[in-house]
Amino acid sequence: MSLSPPPGTPLPPPPPPAQACYRHPDRLTGRSCTRCGKPACADCLQPASVGSLCPDCMRAGKASVGTRIRFFQAGQHDLVTKALVAINLAVFLGAIAVGGGKLLGGSSGGGTWYARFALISRLAPSAGDWYRGVAEGGLWRLITSGFMHDGIIHIALNMYVLFVIGPSLERELGRSRFLMVYVAALLAGSAGALIVTPNAATVGASGAIFGLFGAFATGLYQRGVNPFRTGIGTTLLINLALTFGLPGISVGGHIGGLIGGAVCGWFLLGHPTRRMPSWTYAVPAAVGGVAVAVALVAANRV
Repeated sequence: MSLSPPPGTPLPPPPPPAQACYRHPDRLTGRSCTRCGKPACADCLQPASVGSLCPDCMRAGKASVGTRIRFFQAGQHDLVTKALVAINLAVFLGAIAVGGGKLLGGSSGGGTWYARFALISRLAPSAGDWYRGVAEGGLWRLITSGFMHDGIIHIALNMYVLFVIGPSLERELGRSRFLMVYVAALLAGSAGALIVTPNAATVGASGAIFGLFGAFATGLYQRGVNPFRTGIGTTLLINLALTFGLPGISVGGHIGGLIGGAVCGWFLLGHPTRRMPSWTYAVPAAVGGVAVAVALVAANRV
């Protein structure tokens, strides 16, 4: 039996001549990029969904850095919450590393760290600029005190609550409004602490966290849900009982943060089908501004 083609059958075209790889001129190849057609060797060609692509086409097909960042952020629904937890933990560990705090707590062991960043009305300004109280111009204390904690139990409880309640509010408010509400509640908590205990060194994120409780509760109320029949209301009541029942807790800080967050939540968290107008950004900004003014008045009265 003959294996030769029948007479008159056209012969197949000859294979294309080998060409030099466009990136390695000393290498001959019979392959090329599926997209641009440039000859490329096996080391240069990379498998794609269809065929193989050269490095140039692979790079051109990738999204820009900005686009990849936006895609990453879109998939991180609780990015601000995680960032706040990370900052608090970093400050706590940093304080211990430089000898500015104790793992098991004790503000007296905080040394210069507490003297520089804890919330207090007045100190000894003659010791240097960093030792000014709020009444003496140390306005940074209104913020920095909210990222300091007195021991691992203190920060563990605060960060646990923040990690549980934060993501739900962040998804509802959006990242920017959520961050603004957190800062506004933190400032309101600092103002409350200065009203009640202006001469005590106060630290902790609990004022801001009580503000998140307040925002959540008012949001539920506006949607026709009794917050005290939910886990949020129950947890809030338990924490209020602990605030007034245990020693060493900043009553003013907790109540101030709760009020500040509740005001923000009243305006920002209405019916879920209602689109929040752009002016609602001004609400937490106004709450924060009023809190700073109240804090200054409270700090200067002692």
